[in-house]
Amino acid sequence: MQTHSSVQIPYEQINPIALRAAKAPHIAALEEGRRLSLDRLVGLCRGTLMQPADLRLIEGAGGWCVPINDRENLSGLAVQLQTPVILVIGLRLGCLNHALLTAEAIQRDGLVLAGWVASEIDPDMDSKAENIATLKTQLRAPCLGVIPALAPVSVETAAEYLKMDGLIG
Repeated sequence: MQTHSSVQIPYEQINPIALRAAKAPHIAALEEGRRLSLDRLVGLCRGTLMQPADLRLIEGAGGWCVPINDRENLSGLAVQLQTPVILVIGLRLGCLNHALLTAEAIQRDGLVLAGWVASEIDPDMDSKAENIATLKTQLRAPCLGVIPALAPVSVETAAEYLKMDGLIG
């Protein structure tokens, strides 16, 4: 995303906490001898969010309720920043339950579900179209796009499947 930004910010400011392992943040941080906290994450994000921009995205990691330490979940970042949420739903067996429970948690935390994106994880998923139709009926937010399984994966290709117009401006 940095290459598509009109505001040039150093990578260390865009991604101030980069953990090496692709696993739950609290586990990855523990393995690296680091400790994550909401106060630090919020402070780092607020500093970057002060830059002028038409659109700001804060990417999560691991899901709405993923722990970042023994007491705090990553969802607390969005709650403290009071930011609207875009839910990315991995299309696979169980995605309906996962998506609906996550949307419920976002609402319970007092935030707005601004939209959702379906991302094809299992290209052979049975009843994929029916699952997407159910999500469109059940989620009270617009579908911003359905991204098929991509090989190779690229931001440019994925962006072709997204409709973000309603979120900008």
